[in-house]
Amino acid sequence: MGKPEFKKTFGASVRSRRHQLGLSQEALAERADLHRTYVCDVERGVRNLSLQSIEKLAGALETSVAALFPQAELRDGQDAGAACVDILLVEDNPDDVTMTLHAFKKARFTNRVDIVRDGAEALDYIFCRGAYAQRNPDENPSVILLDLNLPKVSGLEVLRQVRAEKRTKQIPTIILTVSQKDADIAECQQLGAAAYIIKPVDFQKLSHVTPLLKLDWALLKPLEGRLPTVRS
Repeated sequence: MGKPEFKKTFGASVRSRRHQLGLSQEALAERADLHRTYVCDVERGVRNLSLQSIEKLAGALETSVAALFPQAELRDGQDAGAACVDILLVEDNPDDVTMTLHAFKKARFTNRVDIVRDGAEALDYIFCRGAYAQRNPDENPSVILLDLNLPKVSGLEVLRQVRAEKRTKQIPTIILTVSQKDADIAECQQLGAAAYIIKPVDFQKLSHVTPLLKLDWALLKPLEGRLPTVRS
């Protein structure tokens, strides 16, 4: 399901739930602390949504975020994973892995997350070689969460090789790092990273960097040509 279709389906889901509760658009907007015009645009399927806005709408509609997803309407015989994003997490620190997965759980993401522990393993996974030689090369991860400070092969080198290959160059890559140096940000941007998160990853940072990874939405575009950087 493409973005326009999803937005219309999501808007219809919001409108249906609002009618069930007997709420006007004005009442829903007040409950969700959103402008009435914003709610109107959501229901018309013409508004790009942030994760915070969807959380607000779900709370105001007394339902879960997942219940408003189009996937909730899939029936037997349909591919429930067709619109979902598979995520490759490249992270060597077990504590950071745990916190990142917790952030996804808090955001109610139910995507499959594959985890690799160093840059060499990441390249083997992405390019289907070594221990991952049997992996289908047509099944690229939809998003890569890539730590910069990796053993064996650095995150920057992984990003460089991913961008150099035609088959993988379009995979959105979010850089995870403890560094706040502008030089690192500039190099990530030059190599084509989609965004940049200062670790540890949490719900708030994810919601700033990406709309809904659960769906086939695009990552938020950098403002004024600069990578969006989310700090503590």
